[in-house]
Amino acid sequence: MHTKAKQALTIIALSAVAMPAAALAQSSSGDLMALSVDALRGEMTTRYNAGLALTLDGAVVSADNPRFLWANQAKAQCGIALGFLKTGTKDPVSVGKCVDAANRMNEVAVATVVVPTPPTPVHNPACDEAIAGIVFYEWDSAQTPDSATPTIQAAAHNLATCGWKGLSVAGHADRSGSDAYNDGISRRRAEAVAQLLIGQGAPGSQIEVTSFGEREPRVPTPDGERNPQNRRVEITVKN
Repeated sequence: MHTKAKQALTIIALSAVAMPAAALAQSSSGDLMALSVDALRGEMTTRYNAGLALTLDGAVVSADNPRFLWANQAKAQCGIALGFLKTGTKDPVSVGKCVDAANRMNEVAVATVVVPTPPTPVHNPACDEAIAGIVFYEWDSAQTPDSATPTIQAAAHNLATCGWKGLSVAGHADRSGSDAYNDGISRRRAEAVAQLLIGQGAPGSQIEVTSFGEREPRVPTPDGERNPQNRRVEITVKN
């Protein structure tokens, strides 16, 4: 009986994705929050585009490391941050998650060993969220904006991979219209998002559509006041 020696080779490689060199630095979300809305939008767009490029890269998708998951998370969270910025709002939660995911997707420590070992399961932090996404709307509109596409794609993807029982899609309106009008438009917004989720592969049987009109504002306002934070559809997780 004799034992064969196992040789291991560790390869450390610097990543080179579609982000500019300055954006590859480990950025602080606190520093970015100090930027103007336009400058912050540029930072979020850069990270969103980089995440999108990696999720479409076959080598990244098939690689035995968590880079694809972080790229997918960066794309989703940066997309949410861009949705807020469209209304001029700098949301620290989505900005922080965007920066963290983008930084992680660019970390590089890939180990290759002669004797393969089973990969360590990678936990997707999005699976722990109670809210899968929020879509904001223009005033007097039930047309889902193009900027909501990353949010809807991420929610549909995570429904399939996180083991959720389903998604609750709830429409809301601000207080600028009558109760009857707001009930109707909030319902149309929710139904529009539900159809887009189905278009991304989410089973219709796992989607529950509800609407609340102006009764559950995200930001309390006087009656009759327009507020972009209240014109929304919330996609919440059913466990």
